[in-house]
Amino acid sequence: MSSLLDAGTWTGKVFTGRWTDSAGGTLQDFEPATGEVLAEVGAANAADVADSCAAAAAAQAQWAATAHAERAQVMIDAAAILRRNHEECAEWIMRECGGVRMKAEVELADAHQRLLQAAAITGEPLGQMIPSGFPGRWSFAQRVPVGVVGVISPFNFPLILSIRSVAPALAVGNAVVLKPDARTPISGGYLIARILEEAGLPPGLLHVLPGEGAEAGAALVEHPDVAMISFTGSTPVGRKIGETAGRLLKKVVLELGGNNPFVVLADADVELAASAGVWGSFFHQGQICMAAGRHIVHESIADAYAGALTATASRLRVGDPFRGDADLGPIIDQHQLQHIDDLVQRSLGQGATATTGAEYEQLFYRPTVLVDLGPGSPAYDEEIFGPVAPVTTFTDDEDAIRLANDSPYGLKAAVHSGSFDHAVEVGRRLVAGAVHINDPTVNDEAVAPFPAVKASGNLGAFGGHANIEEFTRWQWTTARDRQVAMPLGAS
Repeated sequence: MSSLLDAGTWTGKVFTGRWTDSAGGTLQDFEPATGEVLAEVGAANAADVADSCAAAAAAQAQWAATAHAERAQVMIDAAAILRRNHEECAEWIMRECGGVRMKAEVELADAHQRLLQAAAITGEPLGQMIPSGFPGRWSFAQRVPVGVVGVISPFNFPLILSIRSVAPALAVGNAVVLKPDARTPISGGYLIARILEEAGLPPGLLHVLPGEGAEAGAALVEHPDVAMISFTGSTPVGRKIGETAGRLLKKVVLELGGNNPFVVLADADVELAASAGVWGSFFHQGQICMAAGRHIVHESIADAYAGALTATASRLRVGDPFRGDADLGPIIDQHQLQHIDDLVQRSLGQGATATTGAEYEQLFYRPTVLVDLGPGSPAYDEEIFGPVAPVTTFTDDEDAIRLANDSPYGLKAAVHSGSFDHAVEVGRRLVAGAVHINDPTVNDEAVAPFPAVKASGNLGAFGGHANIEEFTRWQWTTARDRQVAMPLGAS
């Protein structure tokens, strides 16, 4: 009996409702911890994208007309299939993403919930009755599918960051063309294709096309059959996609970079705050848009806080998460590792101090704590996307709020305090899509909206009821109970 992710099913192929050869050839999928080739998958080019977009558009109308209970059942069955194949999927996440066991468990649990949440929204009200100024006329507005949704997802949490768009988009009646990151095509794409294929999703509604962004991604954004783009990734790429979508008058939702403030007030419990800070900066090697990028700590407790961070970071184990016990796995590739180390080394050269870390072997970067830095330092100003915790100080609440908001990004923020009222008072003045009180910045749930402001996004949101708003559009309908003559030209 073959497994869910049997390589014989998809080696060298893309998914178009069936597994087929791609016009763009193949690409190799490497394991970051070892450099071993894990898989060979199809590499989609612009021709593949064009074929899939046209096929998705042709299949979508019939799917939108399907009873909502039938669409919900596909999502429920997919969730059950994911759960039955939990261990196989976990192994792929660990090996392909370099994620530790805890990361794989978090990702799979969240993906399971998002499938169930997608099933739930199929039965929610999708419109409103509107008072009519004309006797005998009904007036109502309803949310209808946008058509074909193009999804472009990143490498860091590829299963979640693909399925959070794919599942609700399909559930409300759209077709989807998914381009997962070329570094994580299995856990970010083929895993989803397989569970939905097994769950009975009709052919043609989901297409999974790994490929490079410059060709496959650009072709997806520009194709005339694609009505909406859902993109998760870097701010520079998101800006280009937003510009193209605006020119082509397409709907777009962007969740981009972050340099999230983690504010620790003077009345906070230092050890508890540091525990949340460790999670926020070091979980999955800090390769998370929600990571705590700036630890902004009251000057009276800053030394104690940095000491607590350093003590924990120093004992975290770094290694191959699939073949041994590790708290942190490898960075995704050499390019990303060099980006991390460049920011750290330039910051050290400008006067920052590393209390631990700031070193690496192969793709394994030690968790790093930096002190003696602030605005103007590269590791403080820029998104690191690595296991680095920069710590700076503030003097009073106004100073903390100023520092927290002084960033082009606006994804997440957190405030820690021994006084709930004090933390809420500071938190309500922070400009971010989400603010977490006495919680980490790395914080997400399938039932909650995930919004972003400033350079972190375009005010859209994923999750919960927001999925209906994002993956549908308004349609207004009027209906008279009989034909009537209009006044213009009447005798």
